[in-house]
Amino acid sequence: MRELLGEYARLAATGSPVGRAVVTSVWGSAPRPEGSVLVATADGRMAGSVSGGCVETATADEIAAAITRGSAKLVSFGVSHERAWEVGLACGGTIKVLIEPSVRPEILTAAHQGGAVLATALAGPGTGAALLVHEDGRVDAPFPPPGGDAAPLVAARDAVRDAALAALRGQLSRTVEVPTPDGALPVFLEVFPRRPTLLVFGGVHIAQALIPLARRLGYRTVVADGRQAFITRDRFPDADELVLGWPADAFQRVGIDRATYVCILSHDPKFDEPALHVALRSPAAYVGAIGSKKTQAERRAKLRAEGFSEEEIARLRGPIGLDLGGRDPAETALAILAEMTAVRYGREARPLTAPAPSL
Repeated sequence: MRELLGEYARLAATGSPVGRAVVTSVWGSAPRPEGSVLVATADGRMAGSVSGGCVETATADEIAAAITRGSAKLVSFGVSHERAWEVGLACGGTIKVLIEPSVRPEILTAAHQGGAVLATALAGPGTGAALLVHEDGRVDAPFPPPGGDAAPLVAARDAVRDAALAALRGQLSRTVEVPTPDGALPVFLEVFPRRPTLLVFGGVHIAQALIPLARRLGYRTVVADGRQAFITRDRFPDADELVLGWPADAFQRVGIDRATYVCILSHDPKFDEPALHVALRSPAAYVGAIGSKKTQAERRAKLRAEGFSEEEIARLRGPIGLDLGGRDPAETALAILAEMTAVRYGREARPLTAPAPSL
């Protein structure tokens, strides 16, 4: 939904009611994953995609019907293998799509701010009822559907919250079944992750290759260094922000949260060591540092001597990046982003403390 905010505003400005469709389940080789969104007006103008094919037209029709009806509805689209390419559901894929008569304010808030999951009931009289679960575990008051009942979803509040937080950690929308007094209730968990920030300390040649790649993957990019000559706009024309300062000051100015990925690349102990001290005791999602296996072993030993716990030291990804075999700056940048991506989606590409070839 986040990528459609501008299109939604454009459609809403026409004055025609705008509804929404979101993919809740996928079977087979349907080309769009759970969480894919299409918005459409009552008169048929639309943006986004739920299938990449002719299902969009049928979906827009369903949205128009939902606007007239004033209630949500779960619909299925599926085709035989022979007709798969015709309608955009390759290899006989099948999708379920939640059709909603409007784009609710809580969806817009979650899409703008991130760090939340909208949990929506998909069955019974409460179809369309929703709870908004925040990354800190807070759960907003239920949003009942028009003429419907949010009570079944509220009864499963704790189970919904736990499932939503697990989905947020994996950053993947999905449908789950949660227990209620009246039986299992299917609930769609629509994940709105925070936009991740790549915070690089050390404006070196690897950072120059890393920043444009990270921007292509949706990261907000920040380069910090204590040396003015290393963080000029000539060197980093694509960076969102350049920060001059020593690690503690620079990191405080930028701010580190659970959506921050820290890469320490200066290869200079007077910068690397204080940067690690801050990053390893921060909520950062990822902390990586350049250096050989020997350097990393010495670095870990020094951290132990300075009072860092084994759990804190285990957060350090070093040598930084996956061993893809490449050695030039662009290849190293790719290896770093590959490891960051694995961490972002909950995939452990290697044990945190396992030896790895130097990059």
